[in-house]
Amino acid sequence: MPNISSVSEFLLLAFADTRELQLLHFALFLGIYLAALLGNGLILSAVACDHRLHTPMYFFLLNLALLDLGCISTTLPKAMANALWDTRAISYQGCAAQVFFFLFFIAAEYSILTVMAYDRYIAICKPLHYGSLLGSRACAQMAAAAWGSGFLNAVLHTTNTFSLPLCQGNAVDQFFCEVPHILKLSCSDSYLREDGAVLFSIFLAFGCFVFIVVSYVEIFRAVLRMPSEQGRHKAYSTCLPHLAVVSMFVSTGIFSYLKPPSISSPSLDLVVALLYSLLPPALNPLIYSMRNQEVKDAVRKLLQYMFLDHQCCVQKMYF
Repeated sequence: MPNISSVSEFLLLAFADTRELQLLHFALFLGIYLAALLGNGLILSAVACDHRLHTPMYFFLLNLALLDLGCISTTLPKAMANALWDTRAISYQGCAAQVFFFLFFIAAEYSILTVMAYDRYIAICKPLHYGSLLGSRACAQMAAAAWGSGFLNAVLHTTNTFSLPLCQGNAVDQFFCEVPHILKLSCSDSYLREDGAVLFSIFLAFGCFVFIVVSYVEIFRAVLRMPSEQGRHKAYSTCLPHLAVVSMFVSTGIFSYLKPPSISSPSLDLVVALLYSLLPPALNPLIYSMRNQEVKDAVRKLLQYMFLDHQCCVQKMYF
């Protein structure tokens, strides 16, 4: 019976059999990737450069943009390279790295979204204590805890998954290395350690979900009691983007991992994986900039500065 050391590479799921469709998928993924890089890059630059955005809410938004960039950069470049060069192969080390970093960024992003719910709860329900509860040190500690939880989750699942012997081939039925599909290749029937890790992750994820729901129940109760329509509008403009991002993140993740086996199929698994791995990183910047006037103003100011600076450089070159 072959063991894990006999597997030197894995074969990822191909998006198409014909060369034309492969190039079409490459172009589509390249567009999505560039949009995610541009959107999240603008958010990072705007928050870093505009002193008006140096607040806890935008500090956590900066962390979210970093995690989105990391998440989409873990899976999509390899998928684009495979489509462009007409191959399916990924090395054993590359697959393990992909599993580790994807789990790291996904878990850390969920933790950051939970921290952002706490930030909105304090800002709306306990505004007088906002400065004391969310000082710079407290924000740094919460962000570090979110990144640290992602790291521990990734180490736990990666080590457990790749310690199992593999004897069911090396074909992964997904466009990137994902733990459930790698476990299908194992010849070991004892998944006790990985089952324990999954239960631990589910417990933490459910705890974060309950915390977010309770926070927003209290937030909406406080908003409905506000006498000022302008105050309610401002509260909604800062809360609704976060709620939309959380809803998209949680709904696609739940459907991907908890859907009934009776409706599971390779094509459906592929579509769902595309939704939860590519959609949030690409759409989060758009969601946060649509209803948040401060972000829109900062991005507009940044683009104007970049355009004027480019014009000045061009004039110096020719004159």
